[in-house]
Amino acid sequence: MFHTGEREVQRRAGVELVAEQVARHNITPWIPPEFGEFLARQPFVVIAGADGDERVWASPLAGGIGFAHALDESRVILAADPPAGDPLEAALGHARIGVLAIEFATRLRIRLNGVAERTPDGIVLTVEEAFGNCPKFIQRRLPTSAFEPTGTPRHKFGTALDAEQVRTVARADTFFIASAHPERGADASHRGGRPGFVEVSCGGRELAFPDYPGNRMFQTLGNLTADARAGLLFLDWESGAALQLTGRAEIVWDENEVDAWPGAERLVRISVEAVHERAGAMSARWDLIEPSRLNPPTKSERT
Repeated sequence: MFHTGEREVQRRAGVELVAEQVARHNITPWIPPEFGEFLARQPFVVIAGADGDERVWASPLAGGIGFAHALDESRVILAADPPAGDPLEAALGHARIGVLAIEFATRLRIRLNGVAERTPDGIVLTVEEAFGNCPKFIQRRLPTSAFEPTGTPRHKFGTALDAEQVRTVARADTFFIASAHPERGADASHRGGRPGFVEVSCGGRELAFPDYPGNRMFQTLGNLTADARAGLLFLDWESGAALQLTGRAEIVWDENEVDAWPGAERLVRISVEAVHERAGAMSARWDLIEPSRLNPPTKSERT
């Protein structure tokens, strides 16, 4: 069930037996009926995949409530396409992707991994893995007002975060991370904390964030152990913009470094290789209702 990268992280963290038990009760090779019902309520999902240059990205895919739904117990349709200019625009013809659906109001989330095919009706995902995650570190949000259509969306490209993008990351209490395995394909996951829990350094060319306790299966860190490629997605809940970056990840286990970050069990450091920012990625403004009570203090708050 687990690949060698996941097992290596589980072994190093000392949670191999726990991970086996969690997986046995949570991971299925089909879509449970409640997952199909949950998916149909979501106005957007996050997809993880690789572009034509084999760089890994996380992208938002929005289509309104009902655009994503189960066709049967093994297939899901996403009745939308990544917009022109998105890093994954041309990457979903026949590819192994990950899909994350998250409901901020209830702090529920599910992950679906499998093979995507483009059809006239949208992207059809044949599911190989389906599982839920715990509600830890999810901030409660609700969509409160629709944005006016902006016409052709604006795009910005770079090889490092600029000053305004650094401020976007510094304000973020949520981001999404894409990782991949050479045989298993891509996976999309969620990370949350207090604003400031992600730090930017080296002139916008490096990010670091704490790895807080989770479900102990370590799909993301296991993928990064086997394949360092990673993609991060930050959504601006007030403007609807999406900030995406891709690069290489390093897992930091050194206790002297980790101890400086409250609540962290490890750190993840990302070396940025490419940046893409798109205005109008989301159709609605989302208001923060309640931060997660589990969010640890940030590194700067402790010091």
